Amino acid sequence: MNFFSWLLHEQVTIAGSPVLVREIVGNVFGLGSALFGMRRMVAAWPVGVIGNVLLFTVFVGGMFDNPQDKDLWGQAGRQVFFAIVSLYGWYRWYHNRHSAGTDGHGVQPRWATNRERLELFGAAVILYGVSYFVLKELGSWGPQWDAWILTGSILATYGMARGWVEFWLIWIAVDVVGVPLLLKAKFYPSAVMYIVYGVFCVIGFAAWWRIQRQSQTAEPQPVSTGKVS
Repeated sequence: MNFFSWLLHEQVTIAGSPVLVREIVGNVFGLGSALFGMRRMVAAWPVGVIGNVLLFTVFVGGMFDNPQDKDLWGQAGRQVFFAIVSLYGWYRWYHNRHSAGTDGHGVQPRWATNRERLELFGAAVILYGVSYFVLKELGSWGPQWDAWILTGSILATYGMARGWVEFWLIWIAVDVVGVPLLLKAKFYPSAVMYIVYGVFCVIGFAAWWRIQRQSQTAEPQPVSTGKVS
């Protein structure tokens, strides 16, 4: 059996249920992407894309003869959007790491402006509405929660590419819904990784917030000339 055949078909048993090895491997790549992202390293994006490809094949079980009997089209669809947005983030961070203020990293964290937050909220409403309708028609299991996860994942990935500190908070909101959904659907490795992601999101949020505050403090202040206008 060659490596690709093993990766495609190999299973292990967890809590009495068969689990695909590629679900575990895909989530390991996802965790690696989160770790690199916390450190603002460009490698976060290509590593994440590999995980996206593997996990896409996991969540559309019917197409790949997976042991789970539930198709989570929202989970599968977000892997596609992840890959697309990741190409944007990869390009942006690659070119940003030599820009002033990034210290050789892919991005300089900052809070989104009020206008950007309003645009983010508007995009969330539209994406959720469209996602829910599409996922329900596709027969996705738990479409209301799956749509929440899909919408939040897209916006969080875009926020990461832009360097917005808030993207960590969006991920936490995704994890809160994702963990119980995946446990009920018996995608145990993904559920466990969501819990791990949640911990890293809290750590990542604190780290990016600290970096943002330090950069703000380091900004040169206007020098008074002593003249009165």
